[in-house]
Amino acid sequence: MTSVFGGLATEAYDRVYSDRDLVRRIALYMRPHVRQVLVVTLSLLVLSVLGAAMPVLVASGVDRLEASGEQELVLRMTALILAIGVLTWVLNYLRFRVFSALIGDVVLQMRNDAFRAAVRHDLPFYDEHRSGRVISRVTSDTHEFGQTMRLVGDVLNQMAVVIVLIFVLFAIEWRLAILQLVISPLVFYLVKGWRRVARKVTRQGTRAMANVNTAIQEAVTGISVAKNFRQESSIYGEFSEVNAESYRINFRRGLVLSTVFPFLTVLSGIGIALILYAGGRAVSVNVVSVGAWYLFVSTVDRFWFPMMQLAAFWSQFQGGLAAAERVFALIDAKPSVAQIARETPSKNAGDISFHGVDFHYSDNEPVLRNFSLHVASGESVALVGHTGSGKSSLLKLLARFYEFQGGLIRVGGQDVRSLDLHQYRRQLGIVSQSPFLFSGTVSDNISYSCPGATVKEIHAVACRIGEGEWIHTLPDGLQTDVGERGARLSLGQRQLVALARVLLQAPTVFLLDEATASVDPFTESQIQEALDLILGDRTSILIAHRLSTVRSADRIIVLRKGDIIEQGSHLHLMDKSGYYAELYDTYFRHQSLQYIESSGEVHDREYASITDGAL
Repeated sequence: MTSVFGGLATEAYDRVYSDRDLVRRIALYMRPHVRQVLVVTLSLLVLSVLGAAMPVLVASGVDRLEASGEQELVLRMTALILAIGVLTWVLNYLRFRVFSALIGDVVLQMRNDAFRAAVRHDLPFYDEHRSGRVISRVTSDTHEFGQTMRLVGDVLNQMAVVIVLIFVLFAIEWRLAILQLVISPLVFYLVKGWRRVARKVTRQGTRAMANVNTAIQEAVTGISVAKNFRQESSIYGEFSEVNAESYRINFRRGLVLSTVFPFLTVLSGIGIALILYAGGRAVSVNVVSVGAWYLFVSTVDRFWFPMMQLAAFWSQFQGGLAAAERVFALIDAKPSVAQIARETPSKNAGDISFHGVDFHYSDNEPVLRNFSLHVASGESVALVGHTGSGKSSLLKLLARFYEFQGGLIRVGGQDVRSLDLHQYRRQLGIVSQSPFLFSGTVSDNISYSCPGATVKEIHAVACRIGEGEWIHTLPDGLQTDVGERGARLSLGQRQLVALARVLLQAPTVFLLDEATASVDPFTESQIQEALDLILGDRTSILIAHRLSTVRSADRIIVLRKGDIIEQGSHLHLMDKSGYYAELYDTYFRHQSLQYIESSGEVHDREYASITDGAL
């Protein structure tokens, strides 16, 4: 079975649930809908009785008609059968309508729980697990579970019919009924062994489909990069590869699942043949009447059909359980960032201290080792250093996006792990290196930090930046549609929207991972003005890439490989001619006015010499 089961890796948070555990979890989702369950159950019971009673009524009517010859009996039998048919139709309509609403409610709640779990998982979860596979669990797996549950009503109906038919068979001829029951466990035993193979191959099918969803999600998200580097054929080739793998896996899954029905057909044929042989011998010795034998054989055929339907449905049922298993695994995945309490942050949340903090993304890649830093309330601190020095990691730890492995972080004198995250992050204003905008208008994105903000408040905040001149550059002002991920705005405009969003929130602590991409001087001046408005008297930690940002900070922290090697003001660090001075010459000097003016003078001299030579 290696060819069927190999090649698809499980997620780290996947787990194997027993059928009992899965059924118990599903029952919990149905518990709030007891009334609908009772209606469906009663409908199934009545339908099974009506279905099992039909051959008995017909056989009894035929015997009475043969004995009495009354023609009126035919009319009464016809009317009775017609009434049973109408009642069956009404009950089936009621069952389908109530059961569909029930399953819809269950799937709705399960999808809500899965999405809530996906949203609440911390950033390390998405570093390790591809988002496309998470999306597949929230959408495809919940849908497949719902489709399976809609067939459960038919299975329950068939089970009820089997139970009623058992009593009918015993009423007709108890000795043949016992023979029938002796054969039946063999079918269930074989199906039970086949179930394990069905569950494994079904898991592989859902994982293959998750890979397809992931490939599509990545291709659509990165389509601009693919077009820029002319790699459309490459991403199509990658999609074709995972799509072909999904086809192969699911084709083999279909082969495995399709074997059960033909096999059970053979078993049912053998069972009916044994009943015919035993019944014929019983008739020959006058133990069973010919009429009873014929009715028994007809009822046995109706008994085996539900049995085969149950077994045939088992593959789909296993698919539904496998889908539920994947959804529950997502819901039950443990977060790596855990709060030890839910305390309310203190009013002095701007006072921040790192005490001997150790942090790594992976065991063999330490980022911070015994790191200590104190940022006083209202102080502005700029972090500088080469890539990999730990600047962004400090902001992520402070925002509780990641869990540190050692030491302590205090905010306002409180352990950051003891704070209520919702209230704590309400006091943080975070602007990432690449500002993310949601689909909608500029106004919608500014008010994202404060959903209850009025149009007047949003407009007032936007106008505080550059006196609102940047708004007039937008086609429809604050009602301009930003497009997907803000694609219709320039990088500078996206930064201004992100800064206005933080300004509206009025946080106690401001965390900025300044973008490295260059913008025009006018936009940069507006960004700097927005930063000045946000900083004010609040605590701020800035990862600086602009000289203006570095110089405006109260203190500059110079990092190298997770250690503080220098700190102080810009002039103080330049006078030391140390590591910061080297960074300044590498990253910041070309932004200074003196450098620009000197470059202009050099350019003028070169131009003059060229002109003189030409003359």
